[in-house]
Amino acid sequence: MRILIWHVHGSWTTSFVQGRHDYLLPVLPGRGADGRGRARTWDWPASAVELPPERLRGEHVDVVVAQRPHEIELAERWLGRRPGREVPLVYVEHNTPRGEVPDSRHPVADRADTLLVHVTHFNRLFWDAGSTRTEVIEHGPVDPGYRYTGELARAAVVVNEPLRRGRVTGTDLLPGLAAAVPLDVFGMGVAGLPAALGLSAPRLSAVEDLPQDRMHDELARRRVYVHPIRWTSLGLSLIEAMLLGLPVVALAATEAVEAVPPDAGVVSTRPEVLAAAARRFTEDPSWARRAGKAARAAALERYPLARFLDRWDRTLQEVVG
Repeated sequence: MRILIWHVHGSWTTSFVQGRHDYLLPVLPGRGADGRGRARTWDWPASAVELPPERLRGEHVDVVVAQRPHEIELAERWLGRRPGREVPLVYVEHNTPRGEVPDSRHPVADRADTLLVHVTHFNRLFWDAGSTRTEVIEHGPVDPGYRYTGELARAAVVVNEPLRRGRVTGTDLLPGLAAAVPLDVFGMGVAGLPAALGLSAPRLSAVEDLPQDRMHDELARRRVYVHPIRWTSLGLSLIEAMLLGLPVVALAATEAVEAVPPDAGVVSTRPEVLAAAARRFTEDPSWARRAGKAARAAALERYPLARFLDRWDRTLQEVVG
């Protein structure tokens, strides 16, 4: 198939483009949010092809995979065809609802011409999609391999834009965690975090936007992975940390309670419990290594790339067929 899809979430798209199709990725001058094209910090196959909008009108496209509401309008304008009516449309929801959560209506609610795919069962539960047909295709990250050394008695956190997103990403919980165990925070927009929280090395350091492979190496050197996220969908960074072999200490919110079994770490709604667990992991390397191996086994069992690609193949064939 020839699939029009925007590069929105790097890790998820890295998995998606590993399939056996052709992936058409809009690219704009400056590579802004609506035209990032191919990833530059991930290794994507040659079947992921960049195309400027003016080229798309003449291209054969079997299905549009949208991930943001305005992409439906962009696809209609750039293709000259109406998604859902003149070309099949699948909408992927990566995020938890915002606002009045129990009553949050999804942007594609009550659309008979759209399939809504959630990346977690939690998302499907909390979004009101009305009569729109929905299904869940769970994550399937590319396996980075077991790399754990745990040589640094520190905790790793991965989060993007923690200052802008604040309580959503549990930024307010970091000082309490840092009091128990030194933290290294990786991601985009983290450089100003130590100053904003009034913390400095060795209690908290920020590592800005490393290429994925290098970040994986650095995560694996830390003793434990801490996931203080309150209200986002299940982050692929959590699953990737488990695949690397890190034990997990996670806030018991959204899908984390399903992803992390008891022998792989500690999951709780109590920040003090998380802080104590992170400290214990840093002080007990043997326990950390055992839990990390259990975490990797659990992630391989629940989130294999092959199953992710197979589910998407079957779903796309059904929609296009």
